Amino acid sequence: MNRKSPFSYVCNACGRCCHDKVITLSPYDVLRLARAVGITTREAIARYTIRRGSILKFNDNGACAALEGARCGAHRGRPLACRLYPLGIEHAEDQERFVTLEPAAGSLGVYGGDGAVNDFLDAQGVAEYLEANAGYASLMAVFRERIAATADFDRVEPREFWRRAVREALAESGYDANPLIDAMFDAGGIGCGVVGDAETIAAHLERLTEMIRRESNAELLAAAAVMLAVSIGYSPGEAS
Repeated sequence: MNRKSPFSYVCNACGRCCHDKVITLSPYDVLRLARAVGITTREAIARYTIRRGSILKFNDNGACAALEGARCGAHRGRPLACRLYPLGIEHAEDQERFVTLEPAAGSLGVYGGDGAVNDFLDAQGVAEYLEANAGYASLMAVFRERIAATADFDRVEPREFWRRAVREALAESGYDANPLIDAMFDAGGIGCGVVGDAETIAAHLERLTEMIRRESNAELLAAAAVMLAVSIGYSPGEAS
């Protein structure tokens, strides 16, 4: 589907979609979660995420860590994936495509065609999330430039280099310390996040750019690049 495709959805707050999911978070998702509940980004990472801030945490009973009964305790700062639900978004060749996701078992949500996809997106406040992600996507070129300057591809086979980077970025445990990934999700931890969203993102992008250009470890850079790509909705291969 595209933005003009017929679509509508009425959420009846049953909470069924807030169980047993894998929801990838962007740096902006983490920032908005933190602000919605009045905590730092570092605290939000510890409370609501796994994999270094990049995946929403679900408790042992299958419920999202932000769920309170059948209601979201951080609804004002809910992540992009939650705002889009029951739609998913795919990026291909610089174009966006929307797909309808399968309803959660027992869901009370009502699908329809009374509006258009774009009407639904507007009602859910999706635009600012997509705009923020586009800003973070601009860092991919900075990563590629720095990796090209630091990686010795005469010594390391490129496919193996990127295979290791993907494995390291997506590991949920046993991964190496990576200050770039930490800084990517913990904007407050590097001195960003004390003003409005636009100012915070601008400061965060500037600080991350500085860190990337100073870093001389190509493998650390590559793992962070993969993590960034995945967090904003692209495939790991987009990092290379």
